[in-house]
Amino acid sequence: MRNFFHATICQVIILTLNCGSSSVKYQLYDWTCRQILARGVVERVTVGGSSIRHSVMGRDEVIKEHECRNHEVAIELILDTISHPEYGALKNIRDINAVGHRVVHGGDKFSKSIEIDDTVLKAFKEFSHLAPLHLPANILGIEGAKRVLPDVPQCAIMDTAWHQTMPDYAFMYALPYAWYEDHNVRRYGFHGTSFLYCAKRAAVLLGKDPFETNLIICHIGNGSSVCAVRNGVSADTSMGLTPLEGLVMGTRSGDCDPAIGFYVMKQIGISAGEAEEIMNRGSGLLGITGSLIDRRDIVKAAGSGDDRASLALEMEAYRIKKYIGAYTAALGRVDAVVFTAGVGEMAPLIRQKALAKLDNLGIALDQRKNEISASRNVETELTGRNSLVRVLVIPTDEELVMTEDTFALTRGTYDIHTNFLYSFQEKDYHNSEREEAYQEELAGNPKLAEIRALQ
Repeated sequence: MRNFFHATICQVIILTLNCGSSSVKYQLYDWTCRQILARGVVERVTVGGSSIRHSVMGRDEVIKEHECRNHEVAIELILDTISHPEYGALKNIRDINAVGHRVVHGGDKFSKSIEIDDTVLKAFKEFSHLAPLHLPANILGIEGAKRVLPDVPQCAIMDTAWHQTMPDYAFMYALPYAWYEDHNVRRYGFHGTSFLYCAKRAAVLLGKDPFETNLIICHIGNGSSVCAVRNGVSADTSMGLTPLEGLVMGTRSGDCDPAIGFYVMKQIGISAGEAEEIMNRGSGLLGITGSLIDRRDIVKAAGSGDDRASLALEMEAYRIKKYIGAYTAALGRVDAVVFTAGVGEMAPLIRQKALAKLDNLGIALDQRKNEISASRNVETELTGRNSLVRVLVIPTDEELVMTEDTFALTRGTYDIHTNFLYSFQEKDYHNSEREEAYQEELAGNPKLAEIRALQ
């Protein structure tokens, strides 16, 4: 086992990287002090006009233009920035003890996070065709980080790993079985780190053993999916072979007749690649409204009489409602419906529309509490009177899952989540950064204190 501490046992610094096709998000975490040191994003990687937005806790944000022709240059820029003598957070990049990488697709080979070696990296390359919009960028990020930090452990935290507990009748498609055997065609699901965090936190808020807890978790953002959690593990999820299936999303269509792509290809003479691009990047809310993705803009436009914006909201909420109904039937017993991610945490109107008239399923929302709840920093409860199912909003923390997995992997203490205890599973778990931001929010929204899930 490699020596995790290169300098002093008193300091453990973990860098997490989330490499997209044209961006790299990062967070620097001091494990010893349980404190975020810095975070930021490099945007427009490979496309020109690149820049970095960098924040060190307690200081003003720094924005710098810097051309990044590839992900390796972007990672070098991040390392230079976090160790900059004026606005950095480290004296030297050699203080970094480990790097955790978000990897969108691990196929069915990986059921938990793993330290990256040549064999693991080769497997990711073999899975690239399963997530062509995401996995190549993840791989470039890993390769770039390994070149820049060759002696530092690199770990992969996979979106798909959480969903490896799904039964075969849930993950299989009714297609030729040879497609599954020869080409890995099956449901994989995504947003796994978010679902893991929210499932563990929900069990704490409910005062239940996580492995006796049934949940429906709605991760609603630009990309959105729902997960049915039975006895603490993933039983089904709305995304499939790729992130295109399921809910209406910012630019993705979600569920639709599979023949539509073929039909439109013939009607307007586009290629399969062009049709795939439209369904991934030109559909969803953008496709319906014609120009809008941000839910705040769509809600505002709908309120001003824009019929297509109103239609987009109704379609998004209706699809969420259908999945909640389906997963209620599949689970039989539901302890809580959980909303998370940017829209799930901050959009009361969409939560209200998604849960409207579900009393027959034992799900009732308190409208007053729902209108109050709009925070990325505090867990809230919105359960209505006589509701048999609790309604929670849990701000997700995928970076913390990545950080804890990376630390444990390099210490040799990591295991699959059913055998592993995270810090945020403790009832007295405390996120100092979020608590400070919450206290500031209370000045403008004092009623938040009334709906905090754990008083």
